[in-house]
Formats: sequence, structure tokens, C-alpha cells
Amino acid sequence: MPLPQSIGLSPRDNGLLAALPDSEYDYLRPHLKAILRQQGTSLYESPTDTHYVYFPTEAIVALMCVMEDGKCGEIAVAGREGVVGISLLMGGYTTPTRATVRMPGHAYRIRSAIVKEAFSHAGELQRLTLHYTQALFTQMAQTSACNRHHSVERQLCRWLLLSDDRAPHRELSMTHELIANMLGVRREGVTEAAGRLQKAGLITYHRGRLIILDRPGLEARSCECYRVIAREYSRLLGEPATTQPY
Repeated sequence: MPLPQSIGLSPRDNGLLAALPDSEYDYLRPHLKAILRQQGTSLYESPTDTHYVYFPTEAIVALMCVMEDGKCGEIAVAGREGVVGISLLMGGYTTPTRATVRMPGHAYRIRSAIVKEAFSHAGELQRLTLHYTQALFTQMAQTSACNRHHSVERQLCRWLLLSDDRAPHRELSMTHELIANMLGVRREGVTEAAGRLQKAGLITYHRGRLIILDRPGLEARSCECYRVIAREYSRLLGEPATTQPY
């Protein structure tokens, strides 16, 4: 799948890095390396040691829980609003999850030791990272409840809205099979749900390219889970529900 064009590649395109005061940002900036990742690329695998954290600017990354039999499901999604590898900043050297690029694009990689050193100074990076961690925990908990209690259609609405919040473009590149794997449901269920959303004029989907046509309508069709997650991100990080024009 083709990679998106850069939309002004800069570390400050990431929300956490953009919110840092210049003194803290200038400490990290020389160590940040721009990387470009294709869809399906793993940033790290559980439970191996990893020495990097990632600040996405275009890429959307799925945090996956992997079972012994190889089955997996998405427990959270991270993008330009946050950081991937948060467990390393909390003092751990491994993580039980897998981080897989869901939508291709750029991110900035930095050695975890450097970020941990900056984190230990109890400055704005520490405050923002802790707030982001709380928001991420909310997303994980609400996703777990949503997957247990709500229909595939409502799960799909929540999933699409969270993706749209983090996407640099209105167009989302994803197949029904990919969505089904992320949600941990049957592909046929996703196809049926997506068909109903398309018939209602909320989305259009063709050859793995999905565009949300009516975001307010999609939000109305979604369960409360998206709203709970979005409110926490807005409250803790000041992130708007979406920056996409509709």
C-alpha cells in the first residue's frame, strides 16, 4: 500500500512534542530520527526488549494483545496525539503488547534512555506523558467494554472515529480483513456493518480506501465509548475531537 505524502514533516507535528517548552524540546530534538513505516510493520513485539519510543506524526499505530495461539486483538490506538512505548518510560524494559503500524506514514524514533532522562527531571514532558498514560488507560478500558457489550456496527463506528481523529488525511487506507483482525470479529460482520454505514451515506468504501462522509452522523450512530475516550483525551491533553474538515 502506498505511503502518504508528507504534510510538513516535523517533530512538532506530534502533539506531545508540540506542547513541550523550547528548553525540553531542544534537549530531545537532536536525538529524534524520522522514520517511514509501511502498513503492517511491527515497531516492537511482545515480550522482547525494546530500546526506542516513537512519536508518530502521520502513522497510526495499533497496540495489540497477542495470545499463545497467535490470535490477537487491538486494545488501543496511538497516533500524532501521543507516544508509542509508554511502558518503557514507566520503568519497564519490555512490554506485553505488540505495536503494529495500522496506517502508514512518518514517526520520530528516539532511544528510551534519553526520554527517561528528560522524564526524570519532573518537567512538562513528565506531566504530559502521565496525562497521556491516563488517557491511554481510559481508551484500553473502554475498548475492552465496547468489544464485550456492543454490536459490531457500533464497534466499527468507534474504531473509525478514533482513526479519523489521528489521521493526517480524510482518507483511511484499510481493508475489511484488517478491521476485522483489529476488532477481533468475523470479516463478514465488518462487511455487513460497513455496508449499512455506506448505505446510510456515512462512509464510502472502495478497494481498501475509506472516507468518512458524515462524521456527525457516524458519531450519532456510535456507542458512548467513543465519546468517553474523546472527552478524556480532550480533558487531559487538550486534543480536539477531530481536526478534519467536514
